[in-house]
Amino acid sequence: MGEKTILIVDDEPSMRMALSESLVSCGYRVDTAVDGADGLSKFRYGRYEAVITDMRMPKVNGMDVLRGVKASSPQTHVIVITAYGTVSTAVEAMKNGASDFIMKPFSLDELEGVVKNVLADGIPADNAPYRRREQERQREIVARDEKMLSLLEMLKCVARSKASILIQGESGTGKELIARHIHRHSNRAGMPFVAVNCAAVPYNLLESEMFGYEKGAFTGAAQRKIGKFEMADGGTLLLDEVSELDIHLQAKLLRAIQESEIDRLGGKDPVRVNVRIIATTNLDPKKCVAEKKFREDLYYRLNVIPVKVPPLRERKGDIPCLVYHFLEKFSAAQGREKPEVSAEAFELLHAHLWPGNVRELENVMERAVLICDGRQIRPEHLRIDGEEGGERPAEGVSGENSLPLCRGVTLYEMEKQLIFDTLKQVKGNKTKASKILGISVRTMRNKLNEYGTPS
Repeated sequence: MGEKTILIVDDEPSMRMALSESLVSCGYRVDTAVDGADGLSKFRYGRYEAVITDMRMPKVNGMDVLRGVKASSPQTHVIVITAYGTVSTAVEAMKNGASDFIMKPFSLDELEGVVKNVLADGIPADNAPYRRREQERQREIVARDEKMLSLLEMLKCVARSKASILIQGESGTGKELIARHIHRHSNRAGMPFVAVNCAAVPYNLLESEMFGYEKGAFTGAAQRKIGKFEMADGGTLLLDEVSELDIHLQAKLLRAIQESEIDRLGGKDPVRVNVRIIATTNLDPKKCVAEKKFREDLYYRLNVIPVKVPPLRERKGDIPCLVYHFLEKFSAAQGREKPEVSAEAFELLHAHLWPGNVRELENVMERAVLICDGRQIRPEHLRIDGEEGGERPAEGVSGENSLPLCRGVTLYEMEKQLIFDTLKQVKGNKTKASKILGISVRTMRNKLNEYGTPS
């Protein structure tokens, strides 16, 4: 991979830098061109295995670049970047010889995956448009419930501002999809959307991941690395699970947001950045502030526009459309005819509390499609709550101490009892219980802490 050279053609400096830094970090050699004419000139005198070009550029556009490259070097791969919703343009590019295309907004992980597959000759050109359309369709938020529809409309109104947004919601509710929805409807839609998982990256690496470093900043820093803030310049930076951020790094994050500038590790001068911040959390940020785990000033800086994503149990009007969405998705993936859902199965789906939210529903429907033995999904195919064969008892969750489903029993109490019952079934194994419930182990621990039970 290190021997392969890629030419990036884009008239937006921040986009060129983000694409370049991402691909260099993957081991590719990268050249850049400031517009279509510059790109064709550099291609004429250079040697490239692939060209990545934006479609919308003045004078010489991406289609002109594609035709020029293919006319002189038919074997060279061309990947085009086009705006969200312009699938017809992308399909036209495929007909003119493009190897693949990427729709804005896209993640850098997606870019790296496309480049890797194209250069490995792993993508049949005739399948690429379908796959891209499918990826874009799966990014769209599937909603029919009034709560979600009202929320999405409100977000369209605030999307064009630069104000920071804090999205709160339980795990599995689709917080990242909400963030992408905001970016897509903002005036930054054509610029990078960069995500950082604050819970997944170790503290000693997270600072350099976010702010970058200069060559020689520490042992092993053989070259300069651009951080996520600079990659997102002009676009949107998503700080996923921001409440998990180490308290010492929160001060640097606060300064970066307030001053619109960052300091690379080992750098002498600050670097200006123009970034819209969206943060997500599945914890109660006010509680984190009270417990001194999260800076109060950072909380108020992020919470300019607060957004709360309702859990699935509070927007059950979304269940039917989500069920059919996942049925189409997994049936297509398996090359099978889409099954129907029996009335009894739908009743069970609607009665379930969904502690794992949309992610849990997705897991349940994938499993149902795989084990369905005919054209209809029945209750025994759902296996909700880890039951291997039967329907869930109508009176409530299983277990001798289960709370009956009746008036006066709150959803909080039902959820708590369901988690305790599941843990009892698996003899306290949190990993197994989390898998059965369709939630992450981290969510399980957060719930147990919330209930006052040691995790």
